[in-house]
Amino acid sequence: MKKASYKILTMLLLAVLLLTACTNEKEESSSQEKPEDAPDTWIADRTVKGLIFMSDGDASTEINPEIQAELKERTGITLELEGVTGSSLDALTAGLAAGDLPDFIAYYLNHSGRPEMQVLLKGAREGMFHDLTPLMQDTEIYSKYLQEDYLPADTRDNVMFREEFDGASYFMHMSIPRHGGTVNRKYVSGPYIRKDIVDELGIDPAEINTSEEVRELAETIQAAGFKDANGKPISPIGPTAWGGYDRPYLFNDLYWTGPTDEKFLEDANGDIKHEAQTDYMMKRVNYIRDLFEDELIHPEYFTMEENKAKEGLINQSFGIVNDMHNFIVENNDMKYIPLGPMNSVQGEYKKQLSYKSGYSGWSIPATTENPEEIMQFADFLASREGKLLSTYGIEGRDYTLDEDGNPIVKEEVLELKKNDPAAAKKLGFTGVGSYWSDHLGYTDIDKMEDFGEMEYGARVAGEESQTPQKIAEMWKYDEKIENAEVIDGSTPKTFMYEYDNGDNLNIALEKYQEDLLRAYYADTDEEAKQIMQQSKENLERSGLEDYIKLIKQKEEEGTTIKY
Repeated sequence: MKKASYKILTMLLLAVLLLTACTNEKEESSSQEKPEDAPDTWIADRTVKGLIFMSDGDASTEINPEIQAELKERTGITLELEGVTGSSLDALTAGLAAGDLPDFIAYYLNHSGRPEMQVLLKGAREGMFHDLTPLMQDTEIYSKYLQEDYLPADTRDNVMFREEFDGASYFMHMSIPRHGGTVNRKYVSGPYIRKDIVDELGIDPAEINTSEEVRELAETIQAAGFKDANGKPISPIGPTAWGGYDRPYLFNDLYWTGPTDEKFLEDANGDIKHEAQTDYMMKRVNYIRDLFEDELIHPEYFTMEENKAKEGLINQSFGIVNDMHNFIVENNDMKYIPLGPMNSVQGEYKKQLSYKSGYSGWSIPATTENPEEIMQFADFLASREGKLLSTYGIEGRDYTLDEDGNPIVKEEVLELKKNDPAAAKKLGFTGVGSYWSDHLGYTDIDKMEDFGEMEYGARVAGEESQTPQKIAEMWKYDEKIENAEVIDGSTPKTFMYEYDNGDNLNIALEKYQEDLLRAYYADTDEEAKQIMQQSKENLERSGLEDYIKLIKQKEEEGTTIKY
């Protein structure tokens, strides 16, 4: 009865979508002998089910039937993916608590300091996952993870091969570049501004580098009375392209943080501090509150749903967008261009480049039968052949091959992508915006080495004609990369798992973020100040100072910290 009650509570927490994904009976693994006419890439005749703990856009669970048929013919595998709506962290927590999981799960895991890491560690310590280390040994791609210098330090030491697990590994870290200190995509993220506003005001967006200059620009936009595509007044400053988030990019010189956005940083004297211990906390709160009061910022800047933000982007309802990037399909017409980049609390902007970095992860639940087949399937997706299918689609339908075996994208596909991105996405591969394969296969990345082009279709369309490349050139991407600081290290929150009071401090840090939101929207300045003062005191009671001493100790022992 207790077990039944627990499952009922879990069902309420996970909601219908998670129930559907988790309570379906698993397909029996088929370990029959390989058919005589099967290709070398054939693995098993089975269905592999995955549950993706990511936002709707990143989960990308739809698979084109023709792509699915190709996948089946080459591997014997039928792939079925289910996404989980709502907070990815809450869903992951609830999903692991339920314990009834499909063949694999995928989740966000940029680095070991993310909150997901603590949830995953708890699951691993309770025996919820298969050990991936022996499964990697006979693979083509994932065996590279066993090489001493292939993985970045944080991935190797804090995510995958943690000392506590004595060589076992339960989390596969993804998006690892093949070569260190390089980029495989000219990715320009951060604040953007409507191009027509730039043209009409006659400004240089690259010269807007401080929060004060942003405010002055917002005031100018407001005074000019710009309208959106429907003739309605715009908000001078809008949220990110994915909705309401408290991200530092637009007001970076008011956030006590580095690129990891964990709000820990060293001051000029080499002392490590959390933002709550500095003046920047209230400087930013007061700045944001003034923007709200003067109606320079959208009232749902921190709370807007993703679909509403995308609609606002398409309708050009925001003069400035807090955060987007040059590959957003809604901006294929380049209605928005980069603003800044913004200076930080440490001074003039300087790009920081990780030696190598991860983005997401996956695990195989202990209940999965024949887990080696999941690993072999992931290895196929990560291979050149797998990436060719998942990135470029089907030969003949979507591309042809040149004399070197590299894909030449069909012009009609590029035209469809340009004129009707939603229809192009239905073709079912990453080049047109369908990312189903990334959960298991997006790693060991070097697109130029594999396919002769860094960006999908660049050799056909010409890089100069593509929006992402035009934006990268406008932003002077190559120059910034050439002068970037390359770092291989751990983030400030990496060591939370070995700190005795780590659970309480993590809760207090999460509460700090919630308190910031409350302060931004507080009725009075005095109330906002009181909220943040209490939040600071809560952090101190939860062991902030002792944790900072631990970070300092790690630095003194030779650990590089990426702030």
